[in-house]
Amino acid sequence: MAENDTPTSNGSAEAAAAQAQLNVQKIYLKDASFEAPNAPQVFQEQGQPRIDLNLSQKVQNFAENTYEVVLAVTVTCKLEEKTVYLCEVQQAGVFGLSGFEAGQLDAVLGSYCPGVLLPYARQAISELIQNGGFPPFLLQPINFDQVYAEQLKRRQQSQAA
Repeated sequence: MAENDTPTSNGSAEAAAAQAQLNVQKIYLKDASFEAPNAPQVFQEQGQPRIDLNLSQKVQNFAENTYEVVLAVTVTCKLEEKTVYLCEVQQAGVFGLSGFEAGQLDAVLGSYCPGVLLPYARQAISELIQNGGFPPFLLQPINFDQVYAEQLKRRQQSQAA
């Protein structure tokens, strides 16, 4: 006969209840835009395009233990000084987080949550650029742990100054 593994002491039950929990409540495309300001002439031009990538993120606490994280990705393609295309995507998610200490919460919101959103942003960017008549663009993986560590370091340096 199998034994019941349910905690019987109040201390164990309280520890289990206070355990950190994260759930993804919703993932959605908050904003997207695509511009090809020099089309159709740019399709005839030759040369090596330059791609610039800009990332940013915002976190908003809009209910108890509920956060909106917005990952903004901007891809700009230029040929010499002409803009070939500009693609902007704001991929967002609503995350429920409870039981995290302040430092852990900041790390989860600054590192884990953007990592969850990246594949969705990658797909939206790829589709927008391809639908604009340009070769597919694949956004490479991003180490959000490293990005978060750099942001944390900059915050600490600015607080010290």
